[in-house]
Amino acid sequence: MDRPRYIWPEGKRSAACFSVDVDAEAPYLWANRSGLPPHLGQLEQRRFGPREGIWRILDMLDRVGVKGSFYVPSVVAELHPDLLPALCERGHEIGLHGHLHELVSETTEARFEAALDRSLQVFHAQTGIIPTGFRSPAWEMTPAMLAALKDRGLRYDSSLMGYDHPYQISGLVQVPVQWQIDDAIYFKFQGGGADRWPPEPARAVEAGWRDEFQAGRAFGQLFMITVHPWISGRAQRVAMLERLLADIVAQDDVWFATAAEIADWHLSANKGRFVAEPGLEHLAAALEAGT
Repeated sequence: MDRPRYIWPEGKRSAACFSVDVDAEAPYLWANRSGLPPHLGQLEQRRFGPREGIWRILDMLDRVGVKGSFYVPSVVAELHPDLLPALCERGHEIGLHGHLHELVSETTEARFEAALDRSLQVFHAQTGIIPTGFRSPAWEMTPAMLAALKDRGLRYDSSLMGYDHPYQISGLVQVPVQWQIDDAIYFKFQGGGADRWPPEPARAVEAGWRDEFQAGRAFGQLFMITVHPWISGRAQRVAMLERLLADIVAQDDVWFATAAEIADWHLSANKGRFVAEPGLEHLAAALEAGT
């Protein structure tokens, strides 16, 4: 059976987006919300992001001519009040990413909504902008949380993987992510004996991502790169990203855009196509019928 093909602007074959999760201290604060330990190792690693890493990434994006989508926990914006205005001044998209990088599996719907409302207030107070997009910490989501985003007027979420191009779920555009193009699974190394493997060499990851791009391009996918400044703001990884992005930008049949631009395109040209629902009730009924 022929599968419908996603329609990209101007007859482009596929699309690419460079996204940055500016987690910084937020996951550390969430993990230690009952009380901060007197340990600086992981915390100082994370602080490298707002101190150095993000500025290196921004300069690199200027050199290759790419505008990115930056998802920032609002506590990070409060701790580093120059960050959101700088991102806006340089023409990048800013999106929501919780307050303390609250993990969905560890938080209530009420706390999620409180964090969402606080984030909206912080972003507006610092920039005058109400973001249109959200990305969930650890890329988890619930139907109630999708509804909360929609109720507050957000246009898209970027946390799920039901397609490798945009689609709609619960009335929101989903700008999908991919674990295999996320820097954390290759480079994250916190020390202290908790890590399960050493970080991969940047050149090896670059080769893998190039293969991912070329293979997905044939299927018209969205190549959604996700990086973290405290991880990929290190010199050799910035150099790797610059090589990769420069080559992708040079492809005439690839549309490079922010996640907000991609969501707007979906609503203008693909609305009503590739529609999904959570379907948990249907699955629950199937489970009950089989027991």
